[in-house]
Amino acid sequence: PPRSTLFPYTTLFRSERLQQETERLRRELEAALRASKRQAAPHSRGTPKADPQRPGRKPGRRYGRQACRPIPARVDEQIIVPLPERCPHCGGGVAPESCETQYQEEIVRRTMVRRFDIVVGRCCDCQRRVQGRHSLQTSDAVGVGNVQLGPEALTLAAILNKQMGLSLGHACQVLSYGFGLEVSRGGLYRALGRMAGRAEPTYHGLLETARQAPVNGMDETGWKVGGCLQWLHVAVSAQVTVYAILPGRGYGQGVMILGAEYDGFLIHDGWAPYYRFRYAFHQSCLAHLLKRCREMAQVASPSALMFPRAVENLLETSLELRDRYEQGEMSERGLSIATGRLEAKLDRMLETRRRNPANQRLARHLKHERLWLFTFLHCPGLDATNNAAERAIRGMVIARKVWGGNRTWEGARTHQILASVLRTCWQQGKDAFTRGVRLLRAPRGVILDIVPGAG
Repeated sequence: PPRSTLFPYTTLFRSERLQQETERLRRELEAALRASKRQAAPHSRGTPKADPQRPGRKPGRRYGRQACRPIPARVDEQIIVPLPERCPHCGGGVAPESCETQYQEEIVRRTMVRRFDIVVGRCCDCQRRVQGRHSLQTSDAVGVGNVQLGPEALTLAAILNKQMGLSLGHACQVLSYGFGLEVSRGGLYRALGRMAGRAEPTYHGLLETARQAPVNGMDETGWKVGGCLQWLHVAVSAQVTVYAILPGRGYGQGVMILGAEYDGFLIHDGWAPYYRFRYAFHQSCLAHLLKRCREMAQVASPSALMFPRAVENLLETSLELRDRYEQGEMSERGLSIATGRLEAKLDRMLETRRRNPANQRLARHLKHERLWLFTFLHCPGLDATNNAAERAIRGMVIARKVWGGNRTWEGARTHQILASVLRTCWQQGKDAFTRGVRLLRAPRGVILDIVPGAG
């Protein structure tokens, strides 16, 4: 046939081929963006500047206020530094004129070894064995277990491993390099397990406090136990933080933390199992939705770009309303009216049918989240994002990247208990070190004062 009759078919074929190629490239770009996020460094800030400023203090007047270490409140050792007998430059005599002071703050690399000579006796009535106990002891074990780690060394190791994310091997190296204390990874693992047993009543108290809290932020991340994928969950309230390592990320695992009857506010990322807490009020994280809209805008075609941009503007407007109300620029009635208008605008946006598949998925998600997007505007003071839970879980993600998780479920139990206690101490501004030492030296199980109502 003539070329003129084939022209429309050729154009149609090329158009379809270009559409297929565009869709393939879009899928590859989305996959590359997801992969880059999975492999990103924990503290990556994006592309470095091409011409960054010189690091450090600026010279001259731009240096700012000069500061130095404060003079120590006490002096443990005083050393007199005499003049040399001869000048180091010309060899002449030297006459004293004044005296200057210099302070040095140093750590002492020394391990203290205590020996307890325990008097053992027998009850005159029941004939049972009785032995004495000193306030510095952490255990009544003798015989095979008569050489133990002290409470301060063990508490430091717990902080290094469970709070700062060092592996057991690196924690052993810190104890060796810093204090000359030699301990094996296996010995430290067993000692931390015994410490977790002492802290278990406190952990249950934290768990009960979370269940009674009016607001909880929840999140979860993958965790390895014995090389198999499990899940680390976190619940963050105003007073406590609770971690739990469980074999799943569904509703059942959430119930094990908060209970099926939880009727407070749940702030989360929109994961479907959280909505099965039917007595709770929910707040879907706006930060996750804003991030999703911005990522969609990076790969969307010009015709599909309008919907994610409109959703992004709507969510940012809701955050601006919150800020204006908190700053006193808007009354409670004005906030209520503006919230109603936002919700009506969102409803109109969701009534429109979308042709783009990505926009269809976003619209379906927003319809599912519709009731819980603006809870923070109806209940002023409630967080609009689950940022608190994200921050609480970030340290666990770094620890997972450093030492890979736990080898056994007993190790996972130790990790969730000690991490919960240490994080709650930090959250409440209380000294975790002194409380860890007190916990280990107590002759019987105690509940630390990080649990509200405990002494």
